[in-house]
Amino acid sequence: MRLVSGVILSCLLLAGCASRPVVVEDRNEPEAGSHADPEQTVSMEDYSVDMANPGMVHALLSAQLREWEGTPYRLGGMTRKGVDCSGFVFLTFHDRLGVRLPRTTDQQARVGEKVAKDQLQTGDLVFFRTGRGVRHVGIYMNRGRFMHASTSRGVMVSSLDNVYWRSHYWTARRIETRF
Repeated sequence: MRLVSGVILSCLLLAGCASRPVVVEDRNEPEAGSHADPEQTVSMEDYSVDMANPGMVHALLSAQLREWEGTPYRLGGMTRKGVDCSGFVFLTFHDRLGVRLPRTTDQQARVGEKVAKDQLQTGDLVFFRTGRGVRHVGIYMNRGRFMHASTSRGVMVSSLDNVYWRSHYWTARRIETRF
């Protein structure tokens, strides 16, 4: 019992010595005299993935999709029992890519760098205006497909060429993890 307690204590002490994650602020310059909003920052964990490696990013995203596909949509949800679109994006980036994004769609739409639709790369965030004041977010996979938590079918893959998504497309953002 003493040995187990000693191991646990050692782990806790070492965890306290871990370095802080690097924080990358939104690439849009704040107005003079203003401070960066902590809700608009991206934190890179020590193990973050190089987003410029599309093969690796796609493999990691595919693994997340296999695990979560079919999980029902639940507003505010963050578990396999139910997840919303921004929660799924938040969890995917954190758990698979080592990147801590803001939690809400509006906050996620303010981080990273804006990307033209014809320049999308694996791992880019894609945003949609689905109603008055309502936004939706997903993660671009490849070949015009993105993964997301759909309100009607839960976690799934959809096509940007689908009539609904094409007509509601808003913008895309790229989260860089290279320094």
